[in-house]
Amino acid sequence: TDPPYGIGYSSNSFGGKKGYGHRYDQSKTWDDEAPDLTAIIGLGVPAMIWGGNYFPVPPSRGWLSWRKPDAMPTFSDMELCWTNLSIPAKTFSYSMRAVGYERLDAGFGHPTQKPVALMEWCLGFLPDAKTILDPFMGSGTTLVACQRKGRHGTGIELDPDYFEIACRRVDEAARQPDLLIPETRPAPVQESLI
Repeated sequence: TDPPYGIGYSSNSFGGKKGYGHRYDQSKTWDDEAPDLTAIIGLGVPAMIWGGNYFPVPPSRGWLSWRKPDAMPTFSDMELCWTNLSIPAKTFSYSMRAVGYERLDAGFGHPTQKPVALMEWCLGFLPDAKTILDPFMGSGTTLVACQRKGRHGTGIELDPDYFEIACRRVDEAARQPDLLIPETRPAPVQESLI
């Protein structure tokens, strides 16, 4: 998941406009407060929290990082993901330009939208996970990655605009299945009427 970091995007300037937090709408203050992640961390299941460096999290061996080789000077060169996995720290390198294209394809998407390829990479660390929960779904990137990888995903999003974007993106991903991924739904069975 990629929860709000509590660093107040709605008060920051982006591209000469105020209110980067939600399509330049200052009334949307989704990032003004960081959520309490105690319940998520305490579930005792494998967890990945992007922006983990902004939260009080337990020590971890399995940090993940997304390196942005072409990040703008005003953005960070990398982002960190806290995990409770027993793996060595790993780095994923992916272009910010590609993220920009994904955001446009999603009907703008989300200001902090992660690339689908990054979320697919994350899913690779959880090969036995049956269902993926993203309690801060945003524009649905994690669920799109689940769809593309043949996984079941559940997302939660408070903002109705982002929820609609996520639903549209997941629906589009479902309409473009990867033929190399085995079908995860049970095959229909015809039963007798008697």
